[in-house]
Amino acid sequence: MKLKYHSMAPFLFILMIWCMSSTFAQNPEQVFPQSFNVEVKNPLQYERQEVMIFLPEEALLKQATSFNPEAFVVMAGEAEIPSQYITEPGRAGLAFVLDQLKAKETKKLNIRYAEEGVVKRDYPKRTQAEVSHKTGGYFKDNKYIGGEFQNVDSLRVPDEHTDHSYYIRYEGPGWESDKVGYRYYLDWRNGIDVFGKKTDEMVLQQVGLDGFDSYHEMQPWGMDILKVGKALGVGSIALFHNGQANRIDDTDSIITVITENGPVYSSVKTNYYGWNVNQQELDVQSLLSIHAGSRLTHNRLEVKGSPENLSTGLTKDPSTKLHQSKGSEKAFGYLATYGPQSLNKDNVGLAVLFRPKDFIGFTEDEYSHVVKLKPNQGKLDYYFLAAWELEKEGIRNEQEFMEYLNKKAMELARPVEVSTTK
Repeated sequence: MKLKYHSMAPFLFILMIWCMSSTFAQNPEQVFPQSFNVEVKNPLQYERQEVMIFLPEEALLKQATSFNPEAFVVMAGEAEIPSQYITEPGRAGLAFVLDQLKAKETKKLNIRYAEEGVVKRDYPKRTQAEVSHKTGGYFKDNKYIGGEFQNVDSLRVPDEHTDHSYYIRYEGPGWESDKVGYRYYLDWRNGIDVFGKKTDEMVLQQVGLDGFDSYHEMQPWGMDILKVGKALGVGSIALFHNGQANRIDDTDSIITVITENGPVYSSVKTNYYGWNVNQQELDVQSLLSIHAGSRLTHNRLEVKGSPENLSTGLTKDPSTKLHQSKGSEKAFGYLATYGPQSLNKDNVGLAVLFRPKDFIGFTEDEYSHVVKLKPNQGKLDYYFLAAWELEKEGIRNEQEFMEYLNKKAMELARPVEVSTTK
């Protein structure tokens, strides 16, 4: 009987899992008996799409002291909303994305949870973050010989590594949503580049596997669309001094960590130690994040030192038109360009968006349009985005891009209002 019982165990286990899944689909209250309510209000007079809601851990515990981040769901009536629990440094909480909020709409949601155990939900992956480097080979004359690419959670950049070392797949970390992908060069260049996407599927895992730059040519999924060179690309970190935007080029060391790689939210943290610039040394931490359905990357910076500014900006291209706004109480400021500036000569809109209170001034150098910003107590954050005309259901012309940009500028200034109740 024992042998017969053990031979049946795998089948019984699978049957048990199937039953649990079926039961959950019909009766979430049984799997997640505890609950509290959330209200989300759109304060604007127009509809918003793909709205990320974040409930900080302290707000969750205020309503539910026994809340379990390993077993919960977000419900809108009988519909389950994909969600994830974020555990970034200094910021933990529950995140989910609403497809839309109508003008002045208040949407009521229910957070259900089990006090004990682990109940994982499987949602379609709409964001991704990764860093991949070769293992099993060796450096020779700053080139990596042999080896195979392997995804890792973190990486301290080797002292031998530089541009075109063929050590890091597509030369740095990447992050994407179902709209667009980005990467930055994890070497002395530290410029941010754009992967235009013709699909809403995740694609970064298949980019650069040949060890070369075939992604500069059109692929079924899309391509690298931006020429960065010595410029700021889109949203790169810099310090403006003596008429030049100085990217983070000379450092003691750099460590990057994939802090989130989830279905609705992903992020990459990078610590730059000993940035030598303008006769001072700065330590800078950057946290780049993106959420499902969005083109925007949020860059949250912390700096140790007293820089006269932290700046960012966009690649200069004579084929584009420049747009600038200092912002107001009702809208973020922005620096933007639009025109046939992709490597494929397609129309691309680029922008950085910032809080008006941080604004110092617009300027430029030989390679970039620049906005100078002022950190407050060592902290600064801004957003950047790219919109390619060949995106699936993409923005096709300058008028559409500017309407989109101005709408996002207002949404950032007037975030949704979130409250929790029993």
